[in-house]
Amino acid sequence: MMQALIHGALLAFGLILPLGAQNVFVFNQGATQTHFRQALPVILTASLCDTLLITLAVLGVSVLILTVSWLQIVLFSIGILFLLYMGWSIWQAETGPAERHAEQMSTKQQISFAASVSLLNPHAILDTIGVIGTSSIQYQGMEKWAFSLACISVSWLWFFGLGLCGRWVGQLDASGRALGFINKISALIIWGVAAYMILHLANSNW
Repeated sequence: MMQALIHGALLAFGLILPLGAQNVFVFNQGATQTHFRQALPVILTASLCDTLLITLAVLGVSVLILTVSWLQIVLFSIGILFLLYMGWSIWQAETGPAERHAEQMSTKQQISFAASVSLLNPHAILDTIGVIGTSSIQYQGMEKWAFSLACISVSWLWFFGLGLCGRWVGQLDASGRALGFINKISALIIWGVAAYMILHLANSNW
């Protein structure tokens, strides 16, 4: 069982570490909110969405996405449009002390954005299915659940840590200049993910 726990933790950390749209959004909200508790809707939503994807992958339910070509096309298309919109929203956001308070997302907006960037990110879904789902096949019974729990725990710890790191940066940046720079970099990363997805969609033989 210990092997399954270590395997799950290392695998999940390797998958979640790269800087992608989901990580950027969680960090960004941690930095822009005036109190850490105001970033909790994003952190909890991202964590719950990852928990859902990991559970579905381990149970084998989400393998449907890998076998239905038109479903992949629809998922990629929606994901691309959403990422383009999200990048534009972050690029346009004002980051001065007064503007930062005015630009804060409502709880409903935070949840919908976090859920969208988690569940409409085809590469995150395909990584979860293709890597975590496939890796879990070698385990049975309690070992499979230990593997799943390790993956889920890493996800939760990562998003809380990312939100706290963002909050720390936001507290240090009283003028909002550094956050403005971070927003621009975040938007470029998100647009880069969207561009990569467009190329993937164009070159796929579906």
